[in-house]
Amino acid sequence: MIQTVKDLVASKADAAVALAKEIWNYAELSYEEVRSAAALMEALKKKGFAIEEGIAGIPTAFTATFQNGSGKPTVGFLAEYDALAGLSQKAGCPVQEAVEPGGAGHGCGHNLLGAGCYAAAVALKDYLVKESKDGTVIFFGCPAEEGAGAKQFIARAGYFDNVDFAYTWHPETINEVGSKGSVAIMGANFTFTGVAAHAGAEPHLGRSALDAVELMNVGCNYLREHMIDAARIHYAYSDAGGSAPNVVQSCAVIKYEVRAPKVSQVQELFTRVVDVAKGAALMTGTKMQYEITMAFSDYTANRTLGAVVDQCFQELGAPDWTEDDYDLAAGFLRTYPRSTMAGIREKLGAYFAPEELDKALEKPLDSMVHPFNPKETGYNSGSTDVGDVGYATPTVMFHVATACLGNVGHSWQNTAFACSGIGMKGMLRAAEVMTLSAIRTMAQPELIQKAKEELIRKNGGKYRCPLPDYVAPPIGRY
Repeated sequence: MIQTVKDLVASKADAAVALAKEIWNYAELSYEEVRSAAALMEALKKKGFAIEEGIAGIPTAFTATFQNGSGKPTVGFLAEYDALAGLSQKAGCPVQEAVEPGGAGHGCGHNLLGAGCYAAAVALKDYLVKESKDGTVIFFGCPAEEGAGAKQFIARAGYFDNVDFAYTWHPETINEVGSKGSVAIMGANFTFTGVAAHAGAEPHLGRSALDAVELMNVGCNYLREHMIDAARIHYAYSDAGGSAPNVVQSCAVIKYEVRAPKVSQVQELFTRVVDVAKGAALMTGTKMQYEITMAFSDYTANRTLGAVVDQCFQELGAPDWTEDDYDLAAGFLRTYPRSTMAGIREKLGAYFAPEELDKALEKPLDSMVHPFNPKETGYNSGSTDVGDVGYATPTVMFHVATACLGNVGHSWQNTAFACSGIGMKGMLRAAEVMTLSAIRTMAQPELIQKAKEELIRKNGGKYRCPLPDYVAPPIGRY
């Protein structure tokens, strides 16, 4: 079976690499991935997949579906293809040099993520046809993971209700089925409205929206002492009310995001942040409105299926690196200053024993598959909308090395790796892992049932979107 899967994916390798490079060149931001989505849809349509565009009210979201025989069971692959602002960088180049100064770049490798899912979906489709196996393959085109997300809106619209399980991956520096989860998040725009006035002659007639924002920040700073250690509160000014200091600012907007390990904890903390904003408005005589723009549920791998994916990954092994790959990776690692390297070594200590770490950094590409720990209960501090899929259907996301050990995410280095030979090798290994895992899972109905029972214990029998029903995808507003 291993060789069969390798052959299936190898026959899609040229197309997948070409797609990854094409999407990398487009480097489109969240909700703007028009050309990237079109490229994926056209490639899947040519392979016999039926396309549904603009799902869940998002123009760049889509499904591509292939059904064979009875169509049961149904597997979903979760693809992403959005880029990040300001991370333009030449492909495979270990010297910082933008393709377009100030332009966007695939600093999280989502071009690889989307193209890897394409290779897996088509490889699985070909397997079902060749072996006359029943099943449905659904490729989910999921934009804006770096923005307000899409998967929670897709889940809320019911697209995962009849999916038996879902697999996806993410470009990383380590090969593993991630044992730790990711935290939930909720974000909103807070708009304060006051009264403009001459700040010198008639300040008593003004009501400063900027003062309200400042007091909200002060209140949230005090709130930080009275929340759980794993929670986070982030903010950024969206509109400071203008640049004239002699005018009392009549309008100001600030973005807030809160994180915590569980979505229930996020909702409780967010309510407290709203109360702080209300208090700031009361103190300044202004009015406050807030608009929830995004929310992701927490993610943990389905433990039942995580063991399956881990076994497949162990059998396939790490990507096959060459000496040239190691040399290029070492060149990138040398771009980090000593202070960053200290943090890199500390982080890698979770994966390598002290006596192994120096040797690993001499050839800084992960050459092993780190074991999955189904008993792990910890969380990483990042967030992803994959968590919402994980509350709607049994879901596993795994990591494959596409960059040097310790490489910092959302960096120019990551953009360069995302269109390099190293990145492409990791992408194709990810496609093999997804294909093999899907084949084995589809062949075991009792395993799928066990995974669903695990899901019911997690979600109580139903997916509940963390966003209120009235919140629409904030296209053009996030």
